[in-house]
Amino acid sequence: MSGPTVEQLELLRELHDRGSLAAVAAALHKTPSAVSQQLKAAQRELGVPLVVRAGRGLVLTDAGVALARSAVGVATALAEAEASWQRFQGAATGTVRLACFHSAAELLVPGLLDRLRSRPGLVLETADEDVAQDDFAALAADYDVVVAHRSDDVAAPARDGLVVVPLLREPMDVALPADHPLAGREHVTPADVIGEDWIAPPPEFPIDRVLSAIAARAGAPVRVVRRTTHLPLTEILVARGHGIALLPRHTTREHAPAGLVLLPLRDLRAGRLVEALLRPDRYARRAVREVVDALVAEAAAVAP
Repeated sequence: MSGPTVEQLELLRELHDRGSLAAVAAALHKTPSAVSQQLKAAQRELGVPLVVRAGRGLVLTDAGVALARSAVGVATALAEAEASWQRFQGAATGTVRLACFHSAAELLVPGLLDRLRSRPGLVLETADEDVAQDDFAALAADYDVVVAHRSDDVAAPARDGLVVVPLLREPMDVALPADHPLAGREHVTPADVIGEDWIAPPPEFPIDRVLSAIAARAGAPVRVVRRTTHLPLTEILVARGHGIALLPRHTTREHAPAGLVLLPLRDLRAGRLVEALLRPDRYARRAVREVVDALVAEAAAVAP
């Protein structure tokens, strides 16, 4: 009886991370039937049950979970070996896929591309992914680097098995129209703004979680009149007097429209943490590591 192959380990890892045969099949560009046949063949060759049926789906057995976790170490070792070989060959080469939520992309991607211009062997592919803060970790299965954000007043969501690289902390300021009675102040408190009409992103986004903290501190509910994830739209609506909002300081100051004022929020820690999430084997790749290093340098430049 032989041990597991690298391909079998990777298949079990994908099932562990993605949770369903359909998701694994889509990621591997195979049919669910083909993936199912691969699992059955692996069980026959290894002589132990690797999956059991649960409802309409499959879950890994203890043996399957153990092999899925060992797949991470195997893939990381292979990536480290490739990185060592590339160091002998010269400059890093390859394609790196980066997912980034919209406002961080505005803040970081232009400068990141500037920094990578001197590395012609690196090809950076970017994708827009703006999801609830607890859903960013799952994206690491599909991208080499995932730029995620989370509110800094709550514990980090579960991100087992991922490398987390801190990029920056961005304060959240209260955005007001320039003719608002509070616009001339140096700062505002939750009690000052709790009674206003608010424009906010959907629930479970970092900004909305800070808004919930404002409500808790002020002891009154927040009145949200409009929800959108598109921050430039929020800026325009605030400038035209259709409500107030929480907006990220560094991003907004880059292109704030006329008629909008940003004020720091006092008596409450209001901000978001921006981080890069990666699978360990992706982080071991030399091309990916160079992109992450450039991303860290750009974050330090735009938000010292």
